[in-house]
Amino acid sequence: MINSRQQASGLTSNQKRSVYLTVGGVLCFIAIVIAMFIHGLNKPRVLTDSELKLNGYFRFDKPRSFKPFSFIDDQGEVFTPDYFLGKWTLVFFGFTYCPDVCPTTLALLNQFYQKQQGKEFGKDLQIVLVTVDPARDTPEKLHEYINFFNPAFTAVTGEFLDLHRFATQLNIPFTKVTSGDGNYTVEHSGNVAVINDKGHYAGFFRTPLTLSKMNLTYQSMRLTQ
Repeated sequence: MINSRQQASGLTSNQKRSVYLTVGGVLCFIAIVIAMFIHGLNKPRVLTDSELKLNGYFRFDKPRSFKPFSFIDDQGEVFTPDYFLGKWTLVFFGFTYCPDVCPTTLALLNQFYQKQQGKEFGKDLQIVLVTVDPARDTPEKLHEYINFFNPAFTAVTGEFLDLHRFATQLNIPFTKVTSGDGNYTVEHSGNVAVINDKGHYAGFFRTPLTLSKMNLTYQSMRLTQ
C-alpha cells in the first residue's frame, strides 16, 4: 500500500530509482558523444593534395633519392645519408651570419618541433640545418648557433661544391653575393625540405612558413607516407 509520503511525491522508490538510472544513462551517453567529438577534432586527418598546397606543402608523387655525400656535423662527426634512415627529417639551408630569414625560420622550426613532441609522430622527427657558408661556419660555430635554438637540432657543414650539389638535388638553390667592400652574403631559399624515413626527398614546405599549417600538414603527411 502506498503511504502518504509516496503519494505526496507521486513516485514510488522503485520508480525514482528507475528515473535516476535513466537520467544517469543519458548523461553518460552524452559525455561519451562529447568525448568522441573532441577526440575527432584533435585526431589528425588526411589532407588532399590541394589542401596540402594551400598549406604550403608540395608532396612528390614518388619520393626522390639523392647522390651520396659526406659532411661534418656540429659535433665533428661524419654526416652521411644514413642519418636520415628511420627518421623523418626537416632540412633547412642557412648560415650563422644570416641577419633575418635564418633565425626566424629556426625559431619557427623549434616551435614546430616542440609542438610535435608527445604526439604520435614526434618521437622520430629531427631538424637539420645545412650551412650555405662553409668558409665561416665551422662545426664549433654551428654547434653554438644551433644550440641556441634547440640542442636536439643538428647543423652540418662541408665543402662548398658538395653542399651546393646537395642543395640543388633538394631544389633549394643558394648563391654567394660579394659586396663592394669585399664582404659577402649568401642568398638562399627559405624552403624546408622533407626527407622521409627511407632517406628519400618526399617534398618541401614553401615560404612563407606558418606554424599551424605546418603542424596540421606534418600529421597528415605521416598518415599517408
